[in-house]
Amino acid sequence: MGKSPQVIAVVGGQWGDEGKGKIVDYLASDCQVVVRAQGGDNAGHTVINSQGTFKLHLIPSGIFNSKTTNIIGPGTVVNPNSLISEIDSLNQSKISTKKLILSEKSHLILDFHIYLDSMQERLRGQNKIGTTQKGIGPAYTSKVKRMGLRAYLLKNPDRFLTLLKQILAQEALYFSKNNIPNEFKVEYYEEKIKNWSKILSNFIGDSDLEIGDHLDKGSKILIEGAQGALLDLDHGTYPYATSSNTSVNGLLNGSGIPAGYLTKVVGVFKAYQTRVGEGGMPTELKNKLGEQIRVKGQEFGTTTGRPRRVGYFDSLAASYSHLINKYTDIALTRLDILSGIKELNICSKYSVSGKDRIHFPIDDQILSQAEPFYIQKDTFSGWEEDLSMVRSFKDLPKQAQDYCQAISKIFKGAKLSLIGVGPQRDSLIVV
Repeated sequence: MGKSPQVIAVVGGQWGDEGKGKIVDYLASDCQVVVRAQGGDNAGHTVINSQGTFKLHLIPSGIFNSKTTNIIGPGTVVNPNSLISEIDSLNQSKISTKKLILSEKSHLILDFHIYLDSMQERLRGQNKIGTTQKGIGPAYTSKVKRMGLRAYLLKNPDRFLTLLKQILAQEALYFSKNNIPNEFKVEYYEEKIKNWSKILSNFIGDSDLEIGDHLDKGSKILIEGAQGALLDLDHGTYPYATSSNTSVNGLLNGSGIPAGYLTKVVGVFKAYQTRVGEGGMPTELKNKLGEQIRVKGQEFGTTTGRPRRVGYFDSLAASYSHLINKYTDIALTRLDILSGIKELNICSKYSVSGKDRIHFPIDDQILSQAEPFYIQKDTFSGWEEDLSMVRSFKDLPKQAQDYCQAISKIFKGAKLSLIGVGPQRDSLIVV
């Protein structure tokens, strides 16, 4: 018998932006395959390694390993313009994209999706969700309505245009006949589709066969998640969620890998907490400390540039994330950003309408009313030391060790395996 395959899922444990790109870049060094499972170019991973600094939105972070096959999976939605731009940028930096595969089953984002996203967000007024307005939600809506356009159509531009004409005729019903935007006219896409076909056709392939072959060979496969578990469409803080399933089950489905092959689930958490967009965040720091962490940590969206909301680590949110993902390993990132802070807190429960609550609510109305509760034992002395050159847990300041161990205890049955102490690939403590 041959060796058994290993399948590692890397899941964002919070509201996204946890530093998954760095963790995937590190773990991918000995993987034969990395699969991006869901989301679109609303996600952003910043990777800093010996080859430079790269901001990826669609292409898996394993692209920097020349021996690794990188797959944009069936569960993704792909803006062809964004993908082409990303490929060009990598090639200009001498990063090979020859082993990149775009699943033929992935769905495409077109300009009319982006138009609808912006229009719908504007019409929500005070009830806006805070989307990136990249067309992600409308593209997934097209998919669910069975009016989606899959990547394999790019290999047949004439068929693509025929189907698109039928779809646009229905989508244009939003507008009067004399006021139809160009994005809803098939003529607008004719040259675009020919160009996309010319550039992307060679990347489009059968990801199921590719993954199946690697599973048979006993390869090591890493599934890369986008956003974070608390933004999961079914299990997150709906409606302030993303349009795909960001938890581990969604990653398996979006990659096309059967659940029985899963061997490890790595939950990635910041040593504090951030959130972009609307929705409740009980531990949010609307003060100088929050701004200090935001500036020091450069907490601005990779995709949109929007400032992230910053708060203390929330054990209720973390416990819920663990409940729906069953992490085997925890990667704690950005511990270095907390150096120089006199005291740190970990939220251990909420107070809602005068009553204690020890479980995370997915009802945003309750979450928005929740007040964080910090008891004395949850207050931790800070540290002044620069952590960027620390490479072993025992060399961390005692205060930092205590803080990490307190967070680790939240995840029963999981091991604290990695601690990030800087943006570079090697700025990691392997515990």
